[in-house]
Parts: sequence; C-alpha cells; structure tokens
Amino acid sequence: MLLDTFHIFLYCMIITAVIVFVALYFVEAGYGIFQSKKWGISINNKSGWFLMEFPVFVTMFLFLVLCSNQLTITRIVIFGLFQMHYLQRSFIFPLLIKGKGKIPLSIISMGIVFNLLNAIMQGYWLFFESYKFEVELYSTGWLTSVPFIAGTTLFVAGFVINLHSDYIVRHLRKSPADTNHYLPTGGMFNYVTSANYFGEIIEWLGFAILTFSLSGLVFFIWTCANLVPRAYSIHNKYRATFEEDMSRKKLKALFPFLY
Repeated sequence: MLLDTFHIFLYCMIITAVIVFVALYFVEAGYGIFQSKKWGISINNKSGWFLMEFPVFVTMFLFLVLCSNQLTITRIVIFGLFQMHYLQRSFIFPLLIKGKGKIPLSIISMGIVFNLLNAIMQGYWLFFESYKFEVELYSTGWLTSVPFIAGTTLFVAGFVINLHSDYIVRHLRKSPADTNHYLPTGGMFNYVTSANYFGEIIEWLGFAILTFSLSGLVFFIWTCANLVPRAYSIHNKYRATFEEDMSRKKLKALFPFLY
C-alpha cells in the first residue's frame, strides 16, 4: 500500500466518521437501552460482542506476524497497549455480561466491518508505514518521550474508568430476572451519564497521542463520532425516565461540567 494510498484511505475514514456522527443524532442504534426489533434478527449479547470485537484482535496479530522480522521494543509496547483493550473487550467483557439482552446482527456486522478497517489503519501504520521514514519514529527513546508518557497515562486512565464504569452498570440490576433500567451512580457516573463512553474516549485520545499518528487520530475521531451522539441519546432517555434525579444531580452527558 503506497503512502499516498494509505493517507487517502485515512482521509476517507475521517469523512465517513463525520457522516456517521451526524447520522447518529437522528438514528438510535438498536442495542442496549435502545434495543429494538426494527434492527432485524438479534443474538445474545455475549456472542454478539465477541463476534464484533474479536476480528480486530486477530487482525492485529496477523500484522505482528507479517512484520516479525523487524520488530522493535517500542512497537511491541504500543501493540500490547492496543491489544490489552481488545483482549478485555473480546474475551473478558462478553463473559461478564449479565441478563438476557440481545444485539442485532446488523449492528454486529457494521461493528465487524469497522473493527477490520481500524485494524488495518493501526496495524499497517505501526508495522509497515511507520518504517518508511529516514529517521526511526519508534526507537527505544520514544518510550521516554513526552507524547508517549502523556498518551500512555491518558490511555491507562481511560481504560480504568471504562472498566470501573462497566462494573457499575453490570451491578445495577438486583437479580437475573430484573429487566428494569436504572440510573448509574458512583465513579464518573457522579458527573456524567455515560461514564463508560467517557473512559473509552479518553483511552483512544491517549492512544492517538502516544502513537503520534494520523491513524491513531482517525480512530479517536471515530470513537467520538460513534459515542458522542449515543451518549446524547442516553442522556435524553435518562432525563425522561429519571426526571427528578437528573434534575437534582445536574449530570452532563459525556464530558464532566461541559457536555
């Protein structure tokens, strides 16, 4: 893949992200709190999330194998951080899901397509494109650079917030038979209604900084394009369902004190 071709691919992904961002303010993706039969055939959440997240985990390993003869410590560390997230999302998160919720195959399919494209963005950049410069971008010295340290700090902080927020959401229901929805409290949920999304956005902002790459930035843009409108919809849903609590707590949708 030529440098120009790769950049055209990334710019096309940015344009598509903008379109998705706008569209999601008018269309509520039919999973989770917005689960709907109009999205077609659905399967259980455990299988659905595994099928959706697993491809990116495997594809990144394929890129690693293809580039195994010229790996550097820094690239392995960056790879490890990325895979840490998808190890959790592919294998651990689905097993922890409670209840009998379902996710449409149509949404799973769209998730698989994006995850494969994202794996190409990140894997091709990290293991092929970043080698094409006269000066080694990811030398061992990069591990002590300001962008790497700052980005990794944000990445880990976002990862922890995301995990903690998911834990809170999983324990909202009082029994397996309980299908009610509750207003999450505790942790970052004391400030925003979509604390798990806030954590994920911080996480991938950190990844974009620590890699200092356009591909990382594109992933961050896509994360925002997908999660910001959904957080807005969830916030409005909570305002309608938990009017008194929402009015009293003055929670924001996604970014504490801002939005």
